[in-house]
Amino acid sequence: MEKEEPYYAVIFTNTLTDNHEGYGQMAQEMEHLARQQPGFLDFESARGELGISVSYWKSKEAIAAWKANMDHQMAQKKGRETWYSWYTVRICKVERSYTFSHR
Repeated sequence: MEKEEPYYAVIFTNTLTDNHEGYGQMAQEMEHLARQQPGFLDFESARGELGISVSYWKSKEAIAAWKANMDHQMAQKKGRETWYSWYTVRICKVERSYTFSHR
């Protein structure tokens, strides 16, 4: 998805505990909910030993509104209590981006 610059990226890096029960379903639900939020642009993720999810937003205000969403807050609480052994959130302003594709 092409995004008009500048925009913002929320980079969520994490490791999981041994208890993954319900994690995949919640992750899908949160991505679906995020996509419905005003100011949402796109989402990318990869999961190995380290999980990295990046959501893209039009503004810092849109990010703050997403963080304050009650369903998202409940998922964050469950994540801290059950699924994550560690995580870091970084909010970055994207001033320039470019893509390579072999297609």
